[in-house]
This record gives sequence, C-alpha cells and structure tokens, in this order.
Amino acid sequence: MESAKIIRELRESIGLTRKEFSEHIGIPVRTLEDWEAGRRTPPEYIPKLIAYQLKYEELLQNVSGHGR
Repeated sequence: MESAKIIRELRESIGLTRKEFSEHIGIPVRTLEDWEAGRRTPPEYIPKLIAYQLKYEELLQNVSGHGR
C-alpha cells in the first residue's frame, strides 16, 4: 500500500481533519496535504512511526480507562 493512502487511512481512523492531525503528530499541515495528495513522498519509516504513535496512544487510553 502506498504511503499517501496509509497516512490518510491512519488520519481517518481517528476522525481528525488534516489540520488537527498535523498538530497532533507534529507535522506541518502543508506537508501532510502534500503527502496525502501524492505530491511528495514521506520517508518510508514515517507511516510506520505514525501508526506506532497512534497505537501507543490507544493502549495508554485503554490502560488509564481500566484504572477507574
């Protein structure tokens, strides 16, 4: 699967706009737009790193949610 599609699907999976997602992961919104549009290709590790970050955040939410 190409990087643009992976990044877009990751963003959509957590229901954020491009602006919100770019702020969340710390990447300029223009860069994110270029990646999703296929105008630029991110380094190969970026989609994996974003997926890892989102999974880590999900796990933290699950752990803190069970402690209540």
